[in-house]
Amino acid sequence: MDNNLGLVINKKVKRTMEALEKNNMEAYLVSNKEELLDKIKDICKEGEVVSVGGSMTLFETGVIDFLRSGRYEFLDRYKEGLSPKDIKDVFRKSFSADSYFTSSNAITENGWLYNVDGNGNRVAAMLYGPDKVIVVAGVNKIVKNLESAIERNKEVSGPANCVRLNKSTPCTKIGYCADCNSNERICNEYTLIKRQGLKGRIKVILLEENFGY
Repeated sequence: MDNNLGLVINKKVKRTMEALEKNNMEAYLVSNKEELLDKIKDICKEGEVVSVGGSMTLFETGVIDFLRSGRYEFLDRYKEGLSPKDIKDVFRKSFSADSYFTSSNAITENGWLYNVDGNGNRVAAMLYGPDKVIVVAGVNKIVKNLESAIERNKEVSGPANCVRLNKSTPCTKIGYCADCNSNERICNEYTLIKRQGLKGRIKVILLEENFGY
């Protein structure tokens, strides 16, 4: 990365981390996947019950494979052979997990987490239930403000996830949100976490790379 561009990005990351801390959320910055896994080891004790929300970032950074390593009791929503009922049970059990891993559709520079869900299991667990919520996000998820976060979901997160999930929604054809009424729409539950009531429950780990949608 160009040094001048890197300086600008670093200042943005610093502003965001300071804002997250002011909002009762712990913020960490790591340089790569290896540092990310080391930080997770610090945060989550061996043997903890862990679960995840739907996230490409967790796959791309190797977090899913790490959670499957046997170090933790992983409530694996992606395990082969699970029936819809099995997946529903995993979602419900996740509310009592020790640690819940997810990413965020956008993180504003004033320390807000903006997320849009299809059925709400991910945002519900972020809001209440698990003792710890670990948000893993690349610096590409950082945006200036709420308006930019909303726009990012319309232009990037929503359409890309619909393509990934093979949804027959207008955005998969035109490449941006049409605010559709499709039965396959995945943008249903909109949440904004401005502050964490229980200090330190939400921990945001930022990576100095681009990951996920």
